[in-house]
Amino acid sequence: MILEPAPPGFDIPRSIDRSAFGQSLLEQPDADGRELVIADGSGELHVRLRDEQAALRPAVLLPLDSMGELRADVVLHFARRLAGQRSGLLPAALRLTSFQKRRLIQLLHAFDVHDLGGGPRDVAAKVLASEHAQRRSVEWKDSHARRKANRLIHDSIALVERGYLKLLRGL
Repeated sequence: MILEPAPPGFDIPRSIDRSAFGQSLLEQPDADGRELVIADGSGELHVRLRDEQAALRPAVLLPLDSMGELRADVVLHFARRLAGQRSGLLPAALRLTSFQKRRLIQLLHAFDVHDLGGGPRDVAAKVLASEHAQRRSVEWKDSHARRKANRLIHDSIALVERGYLKLLRGL
């Protein structure tokens, strides 16, 4: 979400109180302003403040791209929260199912094993807890655990090398 100062003529009832944001996990200044990552019970919210006036006279910049509707949902969530209303959960597209969470944990674990020099047998043993990893080469070669371990390694590398952006888009 991008906050900019509202143009003159808009009646802004109040500035944004930083304590209303919730717990700030990250605050990072850059050339375009400052990015805050805020956590609450419903998840994380990424807020970009273009300048200090954005917090005093807040207005939301909403790009009309393929994510426009999702961005609008996030803005409504934020506005309710600032107004002291119950904001509920983030939009469904931004929430992970329990299956997706388990899969992501498994992928990241597989990536860590692979990144430390482990191969498919190591991934099968440590991530999949498969006894097939201990079998002889001939049996291992035809094992479903080997195929699954290779797929995990491939998918984990793709996730770490920019595949995570799909998560951010809610896909």
